[in-house]
Amino acid sequence: MNENWLFHWNRIREKLWVKPLLMCLLSIAAAFLATVADQPGIREWMPKVSKESVETLLELVASTMLVIAMFSVGSMVAAYASASSSATPRSFPLVLADDTSQNALSTFIGVFIFSVVALIALKNDFYEQAGVFALFTLTILVFAIVILAFIRWVDSIARLGRLGNTIDKVEKATASAFEQRLHMPYLGGQMALSSTPQGVSIFRESIAYLQRVDMVRLQLLAEKFDLKVHVQSVPGTFCTPNRAIATVEYLNKAEKLGDEGLQALGNCFVLADNRTFDQDPRFGLVVLCEIASRALSPAVNDPGTAIDVIGTLVRLFHQWADGKQRKMPEVQYDRIYVPGLVEQDLFDDAFTGIARDGAGAIEVAVRLQKAFESLSAIGFKPLAKAARVHSQLALARSELAMALPQDIDAVRSAAKF
Repeated sequence: MNENWLFHWNRIREKLWVKPLLMCLLSIAAAFLATVADQPGIREWMPKVSKESVETLLELVASTMLVIAMFSVGSMVAAYASASSSATPRSFPLVLADDTSQNALSTFIGVFIFSVVALIALKNDFYEQAGVFALFTLTILVFAIVILAFIRWVDSIARLGRLGNTIDKVEKATASAFEQRLHMPYLGGQMALSSTPQGVSIFRESIAYLQRVDMVRLQLLAEKFDLKVHVQSVPGTFCTPNRAIATVEYLNKAEKLGDEGLQALGNCFVLADNRTFDQDPRFGLVVLCEIASRALSPAVNDPGTAIDVIGTLVRLFHQWADGKQRKMPEVQYDRIYVPGLVEQDLFDDAFTGIARDGAGAIEVAVRLQKAFESLSAIGFKPLAKAARVHSQLALARSELAMALPQDIDAVRSAAKF
């Protein structure tokens, strides 16, 4: 259930309107909270404050907050455009979900709503003398929050959308997806059988990417209908109507699922137009590879970014190797069989594009061979095997792309491991 909540929470975070709406509701509640000071037993202790001074302060806040909010939106849109153009459009959801920017925008809009509501209530004598002082105190507090939020936001917006910041966000999201998959290597189910499962195949009519498998609901349905479910499409798979997403194996041969039962099982597989980072660690590797490939294009010609991405990939694969050598976690969903991630596929996603587009750049080719050497020395055999295979492929590409014999010798020397 925690995994389901996390998936939906991540989708909510990608919506720019959610936090401003919540802050608006809190601001309206805060404006009316000042009336509590007018209750008997409290108002006697409140000092007197000029009503006109509070009105002036609220008018100042109301006149400036909307301008600042519009300025912040313009800056955020520019940062989003920069992230999509300089890195890759696939990184846009991560930049959009930046907490600092969303919190700052929500604060500015919320304070504007607070000042307008409080000003209307004040001019209509909604507050008594104690309430006016409480409103004055709240306004000073809100003003201090705005100043702190603005300073923090300015520090963040200077980096938001920049290429290095985007790479860091993608690395963080990919590392989180890796860690989640390491704790549940088969999404909490059992390892898929090596043989082809026999049973009834489940298809979906949609043509889209598989974003998530609702393992909790799938387990409940499997127990209800007394069957096993062999998952054939993992998150990140591009699904089509002719491609089975799962196969149902009946344990009780006398009972058969109808169309409604098969549809209920199929609905446990969430499809959408785009891939997400949650249950799909390979997507993060694809995005990082895209960033490096764009940097290596003739229009950009930035091999330093590609080298930075290679270092990021090495860190991620070290994390993967360390996690794979831990103790295997317990099975949570014993009726569901899920294929695991294959290291060769992970390397294909991460390094194929970089090796192809950076084959003619000596600094990138050598750095790539050093990365493969580092990964092969970890001691995790599947990773070492994939590193050697990709080292040979990258060397072959460099030999075809490079014209200077000295450059080719340098790459061969780095690939000797």
